[in-house]
Amino acid sequence: MGNFTQQHDKHITPETLKSLGRYDFPDPISIDPDGIGIVAMGGDLAPETLISAYAQGLFPWFNEDEPIAWWCPEPRCVIAPSAYQPSKSLRKQANRERWQLTLNKAFDDVIHACSLPRSDGLNDNHPEGEHTWIHDEMIEAYTKLHAQGFAHSIEVWDEAGQLIGGLYGLKINGIYFGESMFHRASNASKLAFWGLMRLCEQSDVALVDCQLPNDHLMSLGATTLPRASFLTQLDNLIGSQSVPWQRHSHKPLAVSLLDSESPWQLEL
Repeated sequence: MGNFTQQHDKHITPETLKSLGRYDFPDPISIDPDGIGIVAMGGDLAPETLISAYAQGLFPWFNEDEPIAWWCPEPRCVIAPSAYQPSKSLRKQANRERWQLTLNKAFDDVIHACSLPRSDGLNDNHPEGEHTWIHDEMIEAYTKLHAQGFAHSIEVWDEAGQLIGGLYGLKINGIYFGESMFHRASNASKLAFWGLMRLCEQSDVALVDCQLPNDHLMSLGATTLPRASFLTQLDNLIGSQSVPWQRHSHKPLAVSLLDSESPWQLEL
């Protein structure tokens, strides 16, 4: 990535992002007119490739020991942070618990926890049997993106300082691409998600891409967009400016403050 990794917190055009990779990804609508979702196979998970793919609406999703598959589903599951409303019960729990949220404090722990089978009660995002997509190759790839300031985690800690929930994904300017979340205590991942919504609001991130709809995401307020509409919005979002997150690591936020006007202490 060269000098690009040194400038990821500055304004970057969509054209620059799309041209990073060594591969020419096909147009999803042209190559997949029936909306099956898979648009390309092969390539690699180098940081340049991943950023270029996400900037074009694609993300990798494949099992270990299978070829890399690139997806752009129809429809696309998304949520606008400004439209998110936590449930009354979640608000009550946030006021009751002495838990804390952090940003980018334990990315490795979060992504490894997200990789564990749903049968262990940890992975909230994918149905039984679909946990193998966060395998060693994926963990290594997103850990590199985290080191370069693109991949981010939100952690939830209990009063004893134990990690009890979290989520991770990628932020490119005005859009956050969610990857996975987990919990070890009731509603911990929902509080991480609420923390993400407030962080996005404060830092001018207008949309969170949830990729594929499922009951859990829809219960949190996610909706679906036609793929063409999502791709049209994407160019504007990755061309917009937002507050970088990598500068703001390790500043704890009490979950009881999530309902306040500006809960995250960001240096704008």
